[in-house]
Amino acid sequence: MGDEAPKSAVELAMERLRKKDREEGVEERPLSGEQRAAIAEIRRVYEARLAEREILHRSKLAQTLEPEARTAMEDDYRRDRERIASERDRKLEDARRSG
Repeated sequence: MGDEAPKSAVELAMERLRKKDREEGVEERPLSGEQRAAIAEIRRVYEARLAEREILHRSKLAQTLEPEARTAMEDDYRRDRERIASERDRKLEDARRSG
């Protein structure tokens, strides 16, 4: 052991995950500059889309008093957020794989 400082739980978990990946044949590759730029752009665009959707949702809610209509709007908003997040995650994974 020597002069090594004790490892944190996160460090130990990451070592286990890397070992598991090596055993399963998963190759670890660093992201290229192009991939990093694409990922940053995807995140920026989808953060803006989510923010825009939230603003529109709050505006509609402020104009609606009926509980049933508000519940339906909340459900639509939740579905939209899930759809946008899923689309974002798919594009992020594609950007990580390319290059």
